Amino acid sequence: MNKSIVARLRRSMLILAVACSAAWADVRLPGFFSDHMVFQREMAIPIWGWADAGEAVAVSLGDAKGEATAAADGKWQLRLPELPAGGPYALVVSGKNSITLNDVMVGEVWLCSGQSNMEWVVQNSNDFENEKLAAAENGHIRHVKIGKATAGFPEEDVKAEWRVCSPDTVGGFTAAGYFFARELKDALPGIAIGLINSSWGGTRIEPWTPPVGFASVPALKDINDKLVLKDPTSEPYKEALNKYLAELQAWTDEARGSLQNQSALKPAPAYPEALRPYHLSASPQQQPATLYNAMISPLVPYAFRGALWYQGESNLGDGMMYYEKKKALVQGWREIWQQGDFPFYFVQLAPYNYGDPKKGSDVMGRIWEAQAACENIPGVGMAVINDIGNPTDIHPRNKQDVGKRLALIAKAKTYGMPDVVYSGPTFDRMALEDNAIRVFFKNADGLSTRDGQVPNCFEIAGPENDFTVANAVIDGQSVVLSHPEVKAPCAMRFSWHKYSVPNLVNAAGLPAGAFRAGDVPKVDYLAIKVAEVKDYQLIYDLDIGKGGSKIVYDVDESKAFTGKFDRVAYFLELQKAEEGVRYAYASMDAFTDDITLIGVPTPENKANFTLKVNNLTVISNVDGIVNGEMLQDSGCIEFYPNNYGPPNASNIPNASNDVWDFGDQASADVPIGHGAMQVHNYAAKQTIFAYNCMRSGTSADLGIGNSSPKAGVENTKRTRDWTFHNNAGEYRVKRLRVLVRPVK
Repeated sequence: MNKSIVARLRRSMLILAVACSAAWADVRLPGFFSDHMVFQREMAIPIWGWADAGEAVAVSLGDAKGEATAAADGKWQLRLPELPAGGPYALVVSGKNSITLNDVMVGEVWLCSGQSNMEWVVQNSNDFENEKLAAAENGHIRHVKIGKATAGFPEEDVKAEWRVCSPDTVGGFTAAGYFFARELKDALPGIAIGLINSSWGGTRIEPWTPPVGFASVPALKDINDKLVLKDPTSEPYKEALNKYLAELQAWTDEARGSLQNQSALKPAPAYPEALRPYHLSASPQQQPATLYNAMISPLVPYAFRGALWYQGESNLGDGMMYYEKKKALVQGWREIWQQGDFPFYFVQLAPYNYGDPKKGSDVMGRIWEAQAACENIPGVGMAVINDIGNPTDIHPRNKQDVGKRLALIAKAKTYGMPDVVYSGPTFDRMALEDNAIRVFFKNADGLSTRDGQVPNCFEIAGPENDFTVANAVIDGQSVVLSHPEVKAPCAMRFSWHKYSVPNLVNAAGLPAGAFRAGDVPKVDYLAIKVAEVKDYQLIYDLDIGKGGSKIVYDVDESKAFTGKFDRVAYFLELQKAEEGVRYAYASMDAFTDDITLIGVPTPENKANFTLKVNNLTVISNVDGIVNGEMLQDSGCIEFYPNNYGPPNASNIPNASNDVWDFGDQASADVPIGHGAMQVHNYAAKQTIFAYNCMRSGTSADLGIGNSSPKAGVENTKRTRDWTFHNNAGEYRVKRLRVLVRPVK
């Protein structure tokens, strides 16, 4: 290389080294320390940063002073003595250089985290124009928004700036946090309130949880084990990486031989996905610990009074497992901060019309139940908002009352203010009374309804009944539940549906949250609704949800049954999460003497029937289904594994040649195709039940009664027998039983 070029490179490197050394020598504070920040009162105040190794650092805040020396890695940390509320102060940090932050307050600090309803800002909430004007009086509220980021391992720093509340800035504040802080104004006169807003819309709870949190909850061992395997300091990681390196070395040796011999070579072993850090995966913001690493870890050990949390929509299907995950979050944060069991207050999910059938009423009931259970964690409280949500908007605009209810909990439990009612009626116990259930409540002074109507959203169930809307009567601090059709109620539930907006409140106007109690009976509708079934014997029992390319029955008595039979019966139960059980029973004279052909038609059993059946009996609770016993000139069936089309080749009365209905034609050209198992009442022009595309599991076609066109599926405009609906996944219960009446 040319000597002059080498000389210039050396000079450039020397200049760069000096510049870097000078930059590192500067005392530096965390990136979210800025003018207008708020430190927590009445707690030792952690101050930390970076400087040159061995550099002495002096810190002052008002009359509080402290000193530290930077360690070999340049980090330094100290704690100023606790201070009462006050300010504004100047925070001065001095080493080889000096930093001054102005307008620093000492007051109350709350960490605000979660997903979109916490990220939701004041300007998108109700009555913003008036709120903007009122913000001029709330300059004691300060706010800092942590930027969105993910990381595979805990980060040490994050850049953000504090803002003072004003008409110009308040629109960008977290609404739930701001209205919480505003409600504390009169309770904490003259005290600054700082809000640290670290939130990200649409995120699950797992990304916010530190690894130590997962490790503390046995139910989350699978998540913890995966995190351990991604930690380069762990033994499982080292063991797995060494194994991979050995495989890679063996392949490298083989590759060299292949190169020399000019022979074919298999691909190199892939890097183990289990070792890849989560922040490098798809949707890193949804992976365990990634948001904790980037958006929470850099805040530690900043002192604060407590945390506010508004999240859960993205974990809707977790049920009681959400309670375990909330434990991991709370315990993990408390372990990392080492501030004891600091307050952790969160917001209940509001009722909302979740369009996904898998996110129906039962799913909402179970997540509400899990959220209520979280109040068993020490220092944790829940603000119930089922009366101020919006079933058509996942982001209720009324964040004012959300903040108020969080503040009521804080006033009572954190600040010890007397005579503050912060909870609505909560379940205490239930008692069975004749043909009724009495539910006792705590926090129930002045138990009533906010609209003056009878209490709603109560349901009861008994051995012969599914959950039924109850007649509810308030009696003191209890509610008595009954229904004339539920003779021996043994279980109840309250506010269990995704649309539930209950009206039960206490004297403070605070609502009751969702709960359930009692032993839920397992109702067998076949036994209690179909009298003739006592004379029948079960042959096949199929959970359609387990279906796949091969039909496997939960019960198969076809080989054990050796007698003759003269009647065949089918009982289909379907239940969507937001509905009760819908059922259809159909029995008929036997159309075959081969018991292997009465079940689901498959390529293996070669069942193939398109014919009328005699003496059809129909019993169903679905509106529109014609019920009747031993109906003449009415029944027909279509059982085959083939593809099929709408031509009415069998001349079934009332059937169409152009619409898939009760008179279709099986295709001999495709004997293993879509497949159909349908029972019809052609006289009434209706399908009793249909189970098509049977080998597709949750993508099967399934329904009771005539089908209507399915939104977005053009082919369903020409079907009445559920063909092409692919809707089995919409049902949480989908059970088919096949029975015969033995000849005595």
